[in-house]
Amino acid sequence: MKKILVIDDDAAIQSLTVKALQSRGYQALSAADGREGLEVARKYLPDLIVCDVQMPTMDGYQTLSALQQDPVTCTIPFIFLTALRDQQHIRYGLGLGADDYLTKPFTVNELINVVNVRLAKKEAIQRVSDRKLTELRDSIGMALPHELLTPLNGILGLAAVLLDEQTPPSGVEARDFARSIQQAALRLHRLIFNFIIYSELELIGSDPKRIAELRKGPTTSIAEIITQTAQEKAEASARTGDLVLDLEEGTAVIAAERFRKAVEELVDNAFKFSRVGSPVWIQTRMTERSCVVRVRDRGRGMTAEQVASIGAHMQFERRFYEQQGAGLGLIIARLLAELHGGDLAIDSVPGEQTLVELALPKGGAGTAPIGVVEPRP
Repeated sequence: MKKILVIDDDAAIQSLTVKALQSRGYQALSAADGREGLEVARKYLPDLIVCDVQMPTMDGYQTLSALQQDPVTCTIPFIFLTALRDQQHIRYGLGLGADDYLTKPFTVNELINVVNVRLAKKEAIQRVSDRKLTELRDSIGMALPHELLTPLNGILGLAAVLLDEQTPPSGVEARDFARSIQQAALRLHRLIFNFIIYSELELIGSDPKRIAELRKGPTTSIAEIITQTAQEKAEASARTGDLVLDLEEGTAVIAAERFRKAVEELVDNAFKFSRVGSPVWIQTRMTERSCVVRVRDRGRGMTAEQVASIGAHMQFERRFYEQQGAGLGLIIARLLAELHGGDLAIDSVPGEQTLVELALPKGGAGTAPIGVVEPRP
């Protein structure tokens, strides 16, 4: 049974509202003023609150503000009851976070309709939240054990062979084993580093002072970093012939190592999710205020729903495709962009292509072209 809290200092209206709700199968709680309403809300956590605006001691606006400041009650849907019909008061209440208004006098049907609509919306939001949480759990459950154990098992297995006194490997074999151990260790290192940087960025995002510091500089020249990073990723994927660079020199307001990380994740995804032999384009353009990096591939692409669902640890279609990583790359690039006052936009067509556009505040005025590198035949 849904619980609805009615806060109103008018005893007659409060009683009628409570009885109307009870007649429709709701459990109705009541409070005579804002202070009492806060206590009841925190104690019983109602599914919805109906509150008068004009009350002594603590009016409806103050009551809503107090509820919004409490993490326990801030998500409870809130409906104002008011005799104030002017748009200024309505806009003010909605600006504070109210979900709806019901003006006095009102009929029982009007009350029930507003309550039903708000509860239905809350349930819809909860269903979406539950689905996303389930998808996140599935993604973590499928990706993390594999991503942690695969390189670790490789390291342990190869190290055991090297330490085997009965059949010690030859010099050539030992070097091959050492190279494989190094590759596995680098994969594990990148995974751990991504967890660390993601946690760091989330912490920065909750600290306005650190965000302000990031947006003051330093500035970084972008072309050389993009060229070096892209070529390294192309070589690692054995796809140097697929890389297309069309770069303008310029600077962005971001530290070099952070810019390199964002580019690394975007380029790595482009190679990872596109076919060998298909081009990966990287282009930069300087606008009046922004440094824009575009990475485009002709790969699997993503649906609009998948683009909207991008977040930490989210990997799409992991059940159907073997892929490395823990689903942190795009969210790291997006956080880096947003924390520096920029943005990350994704335009994707499933089965055809994906275009990712990283925009950062421009750090300088120079935009001299440095040439185009075409793919080798």
